[in-house]
Amino acid sequence: MSEPKKMKLSLDKLGKWIIVATILGAVVGLVMGKPAHMFAPMGDLFMQLIKMVVVPLVLFSLVGGAASLGRSSSAGKIGALTFIYYGVTTAVAVAIGLLFSELFQPGAGIDMASLSGAAVHVDHMEESTKIPGFWETVIGFVPANPIKALADGNILQIIVFAMGMGFAISFLDKAKQEFLLNFFNYMTDLFIKVMTGIMYVAPIGVFCLMADATGSFGYAVLAKIIYLILLYIVVLAIVTYVMIGGTVAMFSKCTTYKNFFKSMWKVQVFAFSTASSIATLPLNMNTTINELGVSKETTSFALPLGATINMNGNAAYYAMAATFIAQMYGMDLGFSQYVAIVITSTLGAVGQAGVPGPTLLVVAVLVSAGIPIDALPILFGVDRIFDMLRTAVNITGDAACATIVDRFRTAK
Repeated sequence: MSEPKKMKLSLDKLGKWIIVATILGAVVGLVMGKPAHMFAPMGDLFMQLIKMVVVPLVLFSLVGGAASLGRSSSAGKIGALTFIYYGVTTAVAVAIGLLFSELFQPGAGIDMASLSGAAVHVDHMEESTKIPGFWETVIGFVPANPIKALADGNILQIIVFAMGMGFAISFLDKAKQEFLLNFFNYMTDLFIKVMTGIMYVAPIGVFCLMADATGSFGYAVLAKIIYLILLYIVVLAIVTYVMIGGTVAMFSKCTTYKNFFKSMWKVQVFAFSTASSIATLPLNMNTTINELGVSKETTSFALPLGATINMNGNAAYYAMAATFIAQMYGMDLGFSQYVAIVITSTLGAVGQAGVPGPTLLVVAVLVSAGIPIDALPILFGVDRIFDMLRTAVNITGDAACATIVDRFRTAK
């Protein structure tokens, strides 16, 4: 039996164990309640192991991918198409989120008095989470010190640095190109092997993460925003199976609609469990190459980039959270406010790191539209649930983009 076949079978079994661990963790968390926080250290250790590998993996894979693409005449077209796909699908996701929020009014009729205890002072977050201006954003992408960017784990700056190195390699003479390309590809393979070893303990880590998350929330907090959660699930289903799946069906030559989602299920489950696009990157890359048939060069370019800037689920959440809170206060939003929500949601999604954590950037969306931020903490309390849901959508869009872009890799 070939090595890729063995790996595929192993990943299939791993995916099933992750599902079992996810369900068991949720049940244990709900039964134990807050004492389930005892599992948090093991879950944190698992995430720390993954983070240990992610920065070098992104650096080496993106340098190798950019170098390989830079040697072809289609490099500029592939890069442009990747950015266009991510930008357009993110904007569409925001529009869908706004449409459903206005149609079904999830925040209407809520008694604000009952939530007064949740209204805490978040003014200090307003300044730190403002969306910077255009030139501030562009300048912030470029690392003044690449070593510091690597040490700090600044993924956006690492991506810019890696892409610059990769494309520069393509202008060297052939012998130097081959040497450096082999080096970065070998290093990518090395860190994928390290990550594969870590992945074998994924069921344990996922169980601990889920037990801690569900134990912390309980039923009382979830009940207050259950309508928004259900509506968000509907929106994400449309984004995933209509918008993203539709683009695969229409434009991809690597795979079919059915095979795409058949291969992606275990990646989606892992992304849901860890709530991290970056942590899911190695598994997503392996699935995209070995099961969806996308070239290694395209995958190494599109997926690390997508894990940082392709946040369809985040963008839809920002828009829905803003309208949800506006409805709680009985506000009627105008055209200019909708435009502000669309722009800041899209830009905020691009700047959101692919790791789990409270979505403080939603503050910028609220401020831009003149919506009160006092009630925002009630969403922070269950942010993990939203984070898990949107991450599963984000990584699906990354893989879809790779399957579409790959058809143009060798185009004349």
